[in-house]
Order: sequence, then structure tokens, then C-alpha cells
Amino acid sequence: MSLNPQFGAIVPSPIQTPSPSNYLVFDGAAGGNFAQQYLPEIYEQEVERYGNRTLSGFLRMVGAEMPMTSDQVIWSEQNRLHISYQGFAIGADGSGVGASNKITLAANVNNVVSVNDTVVLLNPATGAEAKCLVTGSDTTAGAGTIDVVPFDSAVGLFAAGFMPVGGIAAGTEVKLFVYGSAYAKGSTIGAAGGAGVQPLNGSRVSVDPSFTQYSNSPIIIRDQFVINGSDMAQIGWVEVATEDGTSGYLWYLKAESETRLRFEDHLEMAMVEGVYNQGGGLLPAAIAVPGTEGLFSAIETRGNVEVGFTAAAGLDEFDAILKNLDTQGAIEENMLFLNRQTALDFDDMLASISGGFAGGTAFGLFENSEEMALNLGFSGFRRGSYDFYKTDWKYLNDASTRGAIVGINSIEGVLVPAGTSTVYDQVLGTNIRRPFLHVRYRASQADDRRMKSWLTGSAGGAFTSTLDAMEVNFLSERCLVTQAANNFVLFKGI
Repeated sequence: MSLNPQFGAIVPSPIQTPSPSNYLVFDGAAGGNFAQQYLPEIYEQEVERYGNRTLSGFLRMVGAEMPMTSDQVIWSEQNRLHISYQGFAIGADGSGVGASNKITLAANVNNVVSVNDTVVLLNPATGAEAKCLVTGSDTTAGAGTIDVVPFDSAVGLFAAGFMPVGGIAAGTEVKLFVYGSAYAKGSTIGAAGGAGVQPLNGSRVSVDPSFTQYSNSPIIIRDQFVINGSDMAQIGWVEVATEDGTSGYLWYLKAESETRLRFEDHLEMAMVEGVYNQGGGLLPAAIAVPGTEGLFSAIETRGNVEVGFTAAAGLDEFDAILKNLDTQGAIEENMLFLNRQTALDFDDMLASISGGFAGGTAFGLFENSEEMALNLGFSGFRRGSYDFYKTDWKYLNDASTRGAIVGINSIEGVLVPAGTSTVYDQVLGTNIRRPFLHVRYRASQADDRRMKSWLTGSAGGAFTSTLDAMEVNFLSERCLVTQAANNFVLFKGI
């Protein structure tokens, strides 16, 4: 009796060679390539073709993190110290006639100029300038006027072409500021006139300081990773390793780790890109999210925006930025976080100062010499009274974020002042020092929502429900506080 077919029958061969009779066959009609019988050479580790893929770290470099216990953070910023006005009309009756020159302030501007104050009038358009004595001041709310008389009788505010007849429309660059006061010998400060009008030698106007108040609201950022119990028991042949040190042959470890890394990046990206919910019915009523003011939004609203910075303009364009900083807080040390093109523009701008010849910027500073490989990059420089430290911002270079955006309104860099600012804390009731840029997160003795993560389900040691899966949850509630945004500069493309 014979068994047909005979599975596993092997026919001996006089030589050591694979054949259909003594070796497994993979090249048949139902099989694959013959080479599949051999174990492939496997590279167990993934190739890091994008290098370190995380983007966070910017806020850790320039700011701090502090807890808060409310739905809103409020801070106050000082206004300017000296008295100054722009955009007003001149003329006793609007035509420039009369014994005195009457300045009429805009309806929404409070008049805090006192009689006997000395003021400077400037008209940048014509170059005209006049120093005047205030002879009358009406501080009536909503109807403020100032009567001025030039010290030099040869200077007429209209006759000399200082102002066009009929006055200057509101919003122009004509400027008035108080530089002191002048009184005669033995003079006294008298009582105020009626209806808020101050006669000559009238009482001084007490200037009550005011502040500008800003606020921001935290947003809740969440993410989740889910893996079922069966897939948790599967092992792969690729060894996983991520930026946070996770390693092993269980693929779900990589997925969970990358979810965590992506969430940590989102914590910073949301603080940079965040905007307020403007309302208007665009979002469904069920989505009651207030939004938050991120760094870019704060600078565009309250800071300075430089459009189209290029090395082709040399130092002139950068000097214009410095002159603007002079009018603001004039913070001495600043950080420049730039994308690749803008960083190269700064390098080219600095190198072009001397054309790269010996003794100039390229060779004379930063320990470069003609005999060594030339370092064409600059990590820091000083211009005027300011120090600048330049670094690449990976967030602006990464192709998966803003690195793929160029041209009109593209974000190409940001100038951030270093150090701290003094502000009035509404909760503490005192002045405190805070970094210009810092994150506030919700926390109390009962719950810390800076960065929460927890497991749910019945797999992976969670045992919190009957769900045959492991759920990894991530949550944070935070907002960014951008103080003194007038000292920040946002570089945008054209």
C-alpha cells in the first residue's frame, strides 16, 4: 500500500545543490521568488531622515512658566511719562485769525496742559518749529483747547508757513509736547477759572497717571492615543526609537511616544499661533472656545512689524528698526529668532559693511583670519546701544510648519527683548518683575493642568473600564503673556 501524495519526501542527491526534489520550492506558479527562502538582511533601526523632529524649545529659551488659578490673566502696562499730542487743529476760529493761536484737541483727548507751560510745536512735513508759552487752557472734557503764543514774535504759526490756514486735520504728524514751564518773579498759582478754563497764572492741572490694561485667556489643549489589547501583544521586527528615548520592538510604544512629542510641540505652537475667537457666527454655537492671544497675534496688534527685510538695503533698513526701538522701551539686549533666509540676510548685511576685506567685519571680528576657513555666519553683534544674539528658529524652517510658507505675509523671524519687565499684578496688589514672554498654566492645590497624562481602559495596566484597549490622554490649559509688545518686532515677507 502506498500513500499518495507523499508529503515531505526528499530524494537524495550526490552533490550539495538545491533542487525541486530536495529543497523547498518558491518559484512555482503559486509561490514567490526563489530568494524568499533566505532570511533577508534587516536593518532593525529606523533611519532618522528628518533628524530631530521636535519643534519646541523656543519659549523655554526666552520665557518662564508660572501657575494661575483663574479663567483670565490681567496685567497693566505703564503709559508714557511726558505730555504730548498729535493730530490737532490750530486757529481761533478755524481760519487762523485771532489774537492767539488756539489749538483744538480731538474730542476724545483729555487736555492736561497747564497755563504757563512751555511747549514745542513741530511740523515734520515742513521742518517748521516753534516754542510757545501756554496762555490759556480749557480742560473741559471733550472740548479741550490750548492757547499758545510763540516766544519769538517773528515766528508766526501761520505767517511763517508752519500751518496751512484753516488748521491741520486730525491724524497728521504735527506734534506738540510740553518741555517745562515759565513764571514771572513773585508769581503765585491762582485759582482755576470757570468751566475748566485756566487764566494766566491759573492753577496747575494735576496729571493723574493712567495705565493700559491687557488680558489673555487660557485654552485647553487635548490629545489622545488609543491601542487595542490585541495589538499591544504584537511584536514587530523594526526596533523603534524616538526623540524622548523610547525604544523596543512594540510598535505601539512608538505611536504613543510620538503622540506625546507632538502634543508637547502643540503646547508651544498654540502659544505662538493662537488667536482670539472673533465671534460673528462663524463657529457653531456648540463650540464655545474663547481662543487665546498668541505671540504673532500680540506683536501684530501691539508691536512692530517689519515687512520685506533684506540684506540688499544694507544697514539702513536695520537702523530704521533701531530708531523705532529708541522710541519704545530701548531694551539693550535682544534675541533674534529667524528662518534660514532672514538669518542669511543678517549675515550678508554684516559682512557687507567692509566688503569682507581684512580688518573689516568678516575678518577682524569673531576671531576670523585670512589664513583660516572663513566663518561667514554671525551669532551676535552690537549696533548703536543694542546687543543682538541671532539664532535659527526651527519652527520657521520645518517644512511641516511655517518652513513651507514663503512670500506675502510669511513669518520670517521675530525680535524678542531679553530680561524682565515691571508690571502691576492685580491679584498680589504690588509691582512684580516678569519675563517679557512667559506662559501661565492653570494649577491649584487640587489639580495641576500644566501637562497632564493618564491611562484609561482595561489594557496596559489601566483597568478603569471594560474597554479592551489602552487610552492615553493628554491635557494642558495655558496661555501666553506677551508684556510690552511694543518692544517686539515681527519680520514678515513680501
